[in-house]
Amino acid sequence: MIGGGGRFWQTLYLWVTGPEPMGDSTVTSLGGRREAAVPPARAAGQGPLRLPRAPRRPRLWFEVLLIAVSYWTYSLIRNAVPEQRGEALRNAGLVWHVEQQLGIAVERSVNHVADSVTWLIVGMNYYYATLHFVVTLGVLVWLYRGHPGRYAAARLVLFATTGVALVGYYLFPLAPPRLTHGGFVDTVAVHHTWGSMASGDLKHMSNQYAAMPSMHIGWSLWCGLVLFALARVPWARVLGLLYPVATLVVIVATANHFWLDAVGGVACLAFGYGVARVWYGALPHALPRHVPRQRPPETPEPAGPADRAA
Repeated sequence: MIGGGGRFWQTLYLWVTGPEPMGDSTVTSLGGRREAAVPPARAAGQGPLRLPRAPRRPRLWFEVLLIAVSYWTYSLIRNAVPEQRGEALRNAGLVWHVEQQLGIAVERSVNHVADSVTWLIVGMNYYYATLHFVVTLGVLVWLYRGHPGRYAAARLVLFATTGVALVGYYLFPLAPPRLTHGGFVDTVAVHHTWGSMASGDLKHMSNQYAAMPSMHIGWSLWCGLVLFALARVPWARVLGLLYPVATLVVIVATANHFWLDAVGGVACLAFGYGVARVWYGALPHALPRHVPRQRPPETPEPAGPADRAA
């Protein structure tokens, strides 16, 4: 007889490894063919921890509420991080020094060249202020409608990426180039464009020293990878590749980020994909496009006279 401790470890073992298949190792398909039975854990996606997290069909009202509450919480926490101006400026000097050592400290030149073409820099200002949200929401809607089986995993990547970025904002406050007084042009302030939370009257509603990592890069690269992996038409896949590249140019030209801020955004996205890989046992694009509907268990037919006689 197994004691209480033995039952606990046996239960824990079964939860981690998944249940053993019961009965025959084959099943009869709807077409009458005998096929190998798939263990439940493998059917749900088997990751390093063997977590049986099968994708579920997303519900519209829940997704809208979840995204709204999550972004509100993210903004609240991000803006609640103390604005440590002195430390943020020192960290900006450190980042600039590292980039000089690497030979990539050309942000100021990019900023000045873009600022010399008014229509170009104004367009970049609006790009920076709007597409960050519009494109990301558009890709989420596209996933919800066209790839419901992959939606939850892709959304988890985005949420985990954004969540870990908050740690960076707290541990490494960083002033954007436009606030370093290093000869950069604050293009929003100079050209009086609308929409940026980083300059003008709206700057008091946003943490000005949360530049590392860049979520403009984290989100845009997420959008690009999703489109490249899942879109069927070639032009959509090309746009998926170009979008994060264009975003990288914009964040530097508008003096909102250093190159290394973008590296931080990529690192956060890699973390997000790792979380999804562990949770679902596969990357989003490798999951089924549609969530299979659960079939109700078949009720066995009552035995007939011949069966009872046998």
